[in-house]
Amino acid sequence: MLDSLTIDNHRFRLVASADRIEDAVREVAARINTDYADLNPLFISVLNGAYVFTADLLRHITLPTHVSFIRLQSYEGMTSSGQVDFLVPLQVDISGRDIIIIEDIVDSGLTMSFLKHYLLRKGAASVRIASFVFKPDALRFPEAHPDYYGLSLPTSFLIGYGMDYTDGTCRNLPALFARED
Repeated sequence: MLDSLTIDNHRFRLVASADRIEDAVREVAARINTDYADLNPLFISVLNGAYVFTADLLRHITLPTHVSFIRLQSYEGMTSSGQVDFLVPLQVDISGRDIIIIEDIVDSGLTMSFLKHYLLRKGAASVRIASFVFKPDALRFPEAHPDYYGLSLPTSFLIGYGMDYTDGTCRNLPALFARED
């Protein structure tokens, strides 16, 4: 396994190996399985970044699973645009449903705050957030604090395990890397 890599003259260091990622995913799934043991939640995966975490997480969920996908955009390249737009809207009725949003990363919380409020306005009974990565130092929207998360990391740009460098590249890396420069 690589300890570092360089892309477009930017150096990235390993922050989570594939084994560490697997352990974190199992821990998140175990907590959800316990908390929702007698419920039937609807999982809503946020594309594109969360698709890898969603697939891995759902393999460890022992509950009846219903999954839907949405696609939001709040980043342009490597920086936040400051607004959230639907690229692929929600396609299911969520009235009275317990929702678990599956996200790849919560940093400022802008996207999750927007989505959580949106789902509650649409009639969800409850909304919780399961994020693979949480960056507590970057959180600006406290209501977006994830209920479940695999890794808590300092603020840095991450690639791998579903998270891209630009234009979808590097999502296939089995480990997670942080930009050093």
